[in-house]
Amino acid sequence: MNGGSAYFVVALGCVLVVVGIVALVIAYNKAQRKPAPAPAAKGTDPFHTKDEDALRGDPRTLAPGDIVEIRGTSWAVRGSLRLTEGSWGWTEHLIDDANGDQAWLSVEEDPDLEVVLWREVPDVTAKPGAATVDVDGRRYTKDESGRAQFTSTGTTGLNETGTVKYHDYEAKDGALLSFESYGDSGKWEAARGESLVRAEFRIYPQAR
Repeated sequence: MNGGSAYFVVALGCVLVVVGIVALVIAYNKAQRKPAPAPAAKGTDPFHTKDEDALRGDPRTLAPGDIVEIRGTSWAVRGSLRLTEGSWGWTEHLIDDANGDQAWLSVEEDPDLEVVLWREVPDVTAKPGAATVDVDGRRYTKDESGRAQFTSTGTTGLNETGTVKYHDYEAKDGALLSFESYGDSGKWEAARGESLVRAEFRIYPQAR
């Protein structure tokens, strides 16, 4: 190999080394620029989904014979009302516990799911229809009123079909009050309602 050839080989080798170093630097920089994986959210329930019905049961499908556990107390569904007013619909379920206490559980999507536990308020002297009513020292403001058709299944104490007039009120603290009159009796029944969050109740459907 003459001197010129040797020089060429050495120069070519130097170029290849430089190219290799540059390639390694570029690859390293690209690796450094890759976004780090997002850390897992702290305190996230791995079983939580948008549809909690798979875990806690679906209140929209409640029917006579089902069991509802509310704040640790088990209630049996004795009867159900399916109510409609125009294109709107909701359900109300008569429930009782082991002590014989009775209440109503309403289920409505407005558009979010609303589940309310209703207990009768006896001897209410206030009459529905006014803009505000006072009951047990709390003032309620009228929310809505109307007349709905209902279909009854199970044990509700009502006819299989009929109509109900209602006036719904709400207090500033979120407490609910409802007046209902079934058929043409002219008799109004009052009930106080508590909205339930999803974690406060669980549905145990019975085999159908």
